[in-house]
Amino acid sequence: MLLCAQYVLPITDEPFQDGAVLVRDGRICDLGAADMLKMRYPDEEVVNYGQAAIMPGLVDMHTHLENSVMRGIVHDVPYTTWVLSMLEKSAKMDVSDWYDSAILGGLEALSSGITCVADITTTGAPCTATQKLGMRSVIYREVGAMDKRRVDYAMRVAENDILHWREEVDSDRITIGVAPAAIYACHPSVFGKVSEFACRENLPVAMHLAGSQEEYKFIKYGSSPFAVHTMDQKRGYVEIPPWLPTGTTPVRYALNWGAFESPNVVAIHCVHVDDEDIKKLKEYDVAVAACPRCNAQLGMGVAPLTEFVRAGLRTGLGTDSPAATDSTDMLTEMRIGMLVQRAVNVNEFLDSQTMLEMATIGGARALKLDDKIGSLEIGKRADIVAVDLSGSHQTPTTDPVSAVVNTCNGADVLMTMVDGKTLYEKSKWHVDVEVAKNIARVIEIRGKLRV
Repeated sequence: MLLCAQYVLPITDEPFQDGAVLVRDGRICDLGAADMLKMRYPDEEVVNYGQAAIMPGLVDMHTHLENSVMRGIVHDVPYTTWVLSMLEKSAKMDVSDWYDSAILGGLEALSSGITCVADITTTGAPCTATQKLGMRSVIYREVGAMDKRRVDYAMRVAENDILHWREEVDSDRITIGVAPAAIYACHPSVFGKVSEFACRENLPVAMHLAGSQEEYKFIKYGSSPFAVHTMDQKRGYVEIPPWLPTGTTPVRYALNWGAFESPNVVAIHCVHVDDEDIKKLKEYDVAVAACPRCNAQLGMGVAPLTEFVRAGLRTGLGTDSPAATDSTDMLTEMRIGMLVQRAVNVNEFLDSQTMLEMATIGGARALKLDDKIGSLEIGKRADIVAVDLSGSHQTPTTDPVSAVVNTCNGADVLMTMVDGKTLYEKSKWHVDVEVAKNIARVIEIRGKLRV
């Protein structure tokens, strides 16, 4: 199959006009000028997307697909209030609810050009959903226990889940990993045990880290909405005995407890970090998943993206929970992330090319999947999207990269392909899921959550 469009954006090479990409057996087999490829492969089916950009599928480095049904339920509240509200709503969900919610999230991801997601879960619903939908994913099983006596049991349950999930999925598309729970929900011994297990089983690790001011103050000073002030009281997540302040940053706290000892670790957010934290992340080759839209929506702060880039950290973008941002849209994520950085860091101008790289090859490198995805290169998997550039807000297009980042959103996606299989075309899915039935279930679940 020859995919043709006015622009082709390989990402790791310069964009070119009137181009085509040859897809065979789930891989990219050739790319170049459309006229030349049509002559070279005269018998190939040709699909022409016209005034559009063909580019690699977007890599969403952090999401919670199973929370998709909760979007719009809790609005206009800061981070800690939102977290506690989500816990309350989650208690009303059952196993089938989580699955249907994850399917909804996967459908929205595909329709907005996302071909690969990295998701943290305890239910396993995103694992089943991405397998069913034909998406590429890295699914991290979250594990945590605040009471030291419960840590070993929590680890055994998580290990059993991970080994089971591995058997249930297509390992060419889906990778299973492990994730320690948030620092304020974990006894510190969890981090070392997760690292040991990850090394033993060759698993990737992801962890929320330094995301909010409340977390920072909790770790360093022992005072925040997460802290315990008396022995007979439970506040937030923390049970007795009360938390003792560590006097250090969340990054160094996690480091001291062995959180970065495994070879493939992603730190999510990293908003409240200093220069020494960034040096340590680089020293241990920890990748960063920045979630600018969620951070802004919940008042968490702004991650220093330009400093991550300057330090040489493997950095990508994540949409985080749809319950916070209300949409799984990486195109919007790029634009808002770029504009926020420009607003707060006037000395280092972040450009569109850098943002598009973060959303594609940057995310792939951070997940250590760049040998398969993230750019249009011969031999890589055919995870490809086509983005419409014919709208009046994009015409005339003199710089397709700038047009994609500055003007596009999920609604401009014309086609999403994973492993050479078209899973989405404008307003139409080619997936093994009854979409109408799923939407009906979502309406039912939302009714339950609003009670």
